[in-house]
Amino acid sequence: MSFSKPNVLKIESLQLTSRIVVSPCQAASSTALNQMLLLKQSSAAVLVSGNQTPVLLHTSPFTSRVGCIPVSKTYSSQSFTMANLHKRLTSSSEKLNPVLSCSSHEASPISENKEADHVHGVSEIIVGVLGGGQLGRMLCQAASQMAIKVMILDPSKNCSASSLSYGHMVDSFDDSATVEAFAKRCGVLTVEIEHVDVETLEKLEKQGVDCQPKASTIRIIQDKYMQKVHFSQHGIPLPEFMEIGDIEEAERAGELFGYPLMIKSKRLAYDGRGNAVANSPDGLSSAVTALGGFGRGLYVEKWAPFVKELAVIVARGKDGSMVCYPVVETVHRDNICHIVNAPADVPWKINKLATDVAQKAVGSLEGAGVFAVELFLTEDGQILLNEVAPRPHNSGHQTIEACYTSQFEQHLRAVVGLPLGDPSMRTPASIMYNILGEDDGEAGFRLAHRLIARALSVPGASVHWYDKPEMRKQRKMGHVTLVGQSMGVLERRLHCILSEQSHQVHETPRVGIIMGSDSDLPVMKDAAKILDMFGVTYEVKIVSAHRTPEMMFSYATSAHSRGVQVIIAGAGGAAHLPGMVASLTPLPVIGVPVRATRLDGVDSLLSIVQMPRGVPVATVAINNSTNAALLAIRMLGISDTDLVSRMRQYQEDMREENMVKGEKLERQGWESYLNQ
Repeated sequence: MSFSKPNVLKIESLQLTSRIVVSPCQAASSTALNQMLLLKQSSAAVLVSGNQTPVLLHTSPFTSRVGCIPVSKTYSSQSFTMANLHKRLTSSSEKLNPVLSCSSHEASPISENKEADHVHGVSEIIVGVLGGGQLGRMLCQAASQMAIKVMILDPSKNCSASSLSYGHMVDSFDDSATVEAFAKRCGVLTVEIEHVDVETLEKLEKQGVDCQPKASTIRIIQDKYMQKVHFSQHGIPLPEFMEIGDIEEAERAGELFGYPLMIKSKRLAYDGRGNAVANSPDGLSSAVTALGGFGRGLYVEKWAPFVKELAVIVARGKDGSMVCYPVVETVHRDNICHIVNAPADVPWKINKLATDVAQKAVGSLEGAGVFAVELFLTEDGQILLNEVAPRPHNSGHQTIEACYTSQFEQHLRAVVGLPLGDPSMRTPASIMYNILGEDDGEAGFRLAHRLIARALSVPGASVHWYDKPEMRKQRKMGHVTLVGQSMGVLERRLHCILSEQSHQVHETPRVGIIMGSDSDLPVMKDAAKILDMFGVTYEVKIVSAHRTPEMMFSYATSAHSRGVQVIIAGAGGAAHLPGMVASLTPLPVIGVPVRATRLDGVDSLLSIVQMPRGVPVATVAINNSTNAALLAIRMLGISDTDLVSRMRQYQEDMREENMVKGEKLERQGWESYLNQ
């Protein structure tokens, strides 16, 4: 029997050991067989109808996707024997790419025109990614929730992204013919590493292939010196730099810029590789040698006296729209990103300046996608651009848990042509900690496993493991993201993860109850009772504005970073404490006037109420710390639905209590009621 109309061969991988049943009319194309998905790690068997001997393929235990291989030629089922099948699978006459081949037709993204909209789901565009490392893996994870198909091209069959991708072509992304063949299977081509064959990308663009970001951008970014020249021409603030071709030019750069002097390779430099520091003219030769010599292509940068390293993830859509994620601070260890704090603890004007520089830098490049802009904050408040990555980046991993739209989903939205998502944070604070190899081999895996076990016991911690088969020192093996109400809380939780000691994480007080003297405690205890009733954590401290001003200053300035969200301050007499604390903290402060021996507390009330413009203090009635606590709970309820529910129940309980009293009064009469 033969067939002439197009057919589709479907390959499904089910459990660890599966049998794949293929009919002769489905399995007749040698071209289709030569484009088969890489199925690895465990066994599956192909049975062709009329044959009893199965052909063993390798399947991933995690692979449950279905691949479609279009068949457009006419073949006789009589010629499709098991011997021929084996021959076609192993023949060297045609280059075998063990990859799931997918039809390369493009489908438009979400359309307003319902009549012309034939897309099933979010998008039917197949996204091809050059590279299959951890960034590719997390792109695949983001794609799965929208059912966007992501194919990867990577030379390692066990790369991080392989088990999660729609298809994996095992070959080099530096090989022109391979990249061209890969591109034909995709609707759009993007990168998870910029060190690719840019000439091929330029060629593909001329042929009409959709490359995002554009090849021109990849070319600029690949050469860090060219990158500096480009941004300098577009008015982006940078450290001073110059190209060097011999030791004399290096010495001249040292005389011009001073020491220490940063020497960098133009190409193939990332994660600290390709950088060397010369602390004096005597150190120039050794620094150049460490980078492979002048033939490698070198340039120098004037040392940037930075106080913090910042980063901004910028996304640009195909329509030119741009959104920026909150500015983050990156902390490096041995020139490798180690910790990311989001948002960065910098003044608002620095935040705005960093965002403006990042947006201007990305605006000078071509193409859609996510771009990571790394910046220096100098001692005098300048923002200098360090470098740009045209792809998702380590400084944006925390966006998976911390933001409404992760950088990985955002990149897919951008390159496919979907509307960009909301980049804002959905949690007040986040810390990303890179799990770097502490040792080689099994020893390193054991250390990482212990750290992961501790992280899993910490509230607000999410573990990401990249599933790399080989452990090496300083290799990025995974990361942990912590989210919570303040950076101080998260720093303590991270300390618990990194410490070999006790892993118990103590709850952070959400409300601070402070007073100038223990004589105020009989009044302020009612606030503590209300907070206990509502299950709100709190701390009680004696902090005097007059007797311990240094303690007051320290408490007020550190409360926010420690996780305190509202401060209740009780004071009598001059009652300076609430106002002084309010002037030092961005947190809301509720003042409780405490009745003293003279003036019946009116002096305290008037003192707290009469705060100067710009220093707000909420004030309750004299000695009414109960209302202060209830007001604090309502403030916390803005972002806590459980407290809102409890507050409604509290109000209902008060209503019912009042109704019972009224009914009792009517039933018994006022005299009997009072005599009880």
